Amino acid sequence: MIELGKAFADEEVVALYRHRPPYPAAVFSRLRDLIVGPRVVLDAGCGTGMLARGLVGDVVRVDALDPSAAMLTAARTLPRGSDPRIHWQLGRAEDTRLGGPYGLITCGASIHWMHTDEVLPRFRRALAPDARLAIVDTEATREESDFRRAVVDLIVRYSPLRDYKETPQVVDELVASGAFVPDGIERTAPVPFEQSVEEYVGFLGSTSTLSRATLGPRAGEFSRELRELFGRHKVDRVRYGVGGYIASGRPA
Repeated sequence: MIELGKAFADEEVVALYRHRPPYPAAVFSRLRDLIVGPRVVLDAGCGTGMLARGLVGDVVRVDALDPSAAMLTAARTLPRGSDPRIHWQLGRAEDTRLGGPYGLITCGASIHWMHTDEVLPRFRRALAPDARLAIVDTEATREESDFRRAVVDLIVRYSPLRDYKETPQVVDELVASGAFVPDGIERTAPVPFEQSVEEYVGFLGSTSTLSRATLGPRAGEFSRELRELFGRHKVDRVRYGVGGYIASGRPA
């Protein structure tokens, strides 16, 4: 699983990140409520900085950390990416020097790319006394249909990963092992989201399992079959709900 994370260093994957659904506004509202003094945030595995850029207006500083130089280069060009309060840092959460104490640490769709036995103790030491770690992700809600099942079947056929765990499953395992003690697990109400077929193809191309960086020549075959599937079902827009998932607590 972690080896697949190397795809996020690929420039095409980074360029396609713009097709990913954004975090709902309710996610940022909840994260702002979690921030305590000294109002300095660490966004670990920040990617293109969706969380860092969304929170920077409410804090003294955001340390935005990611092992992909391409991600950080793109992040600096996006809205609020040049804000001097964001300190973009190239490195892994496992071994980069952390500049705490932090009033909040966020992991947005990134905890499953980390060696949690290494990073959680580091996060615990870097948190201010009353501060929390927030493990965040989006969750899509879709109506079941023959078309939807055909899309899933196609994804499963091409994906090299057979035991993928969604963020809630990772959190459940961390809680069960005693590595993470949650204060609460929240889900925000889904908000409508839609994109064109080409944007959806791009979104899937930004994932670790279906990117060209991972699939190689088969990525073109996957995209072709996906477009043909949309054509057969006469679907020209992809519509679904996007909710937020937030598990907040302390590393044990």
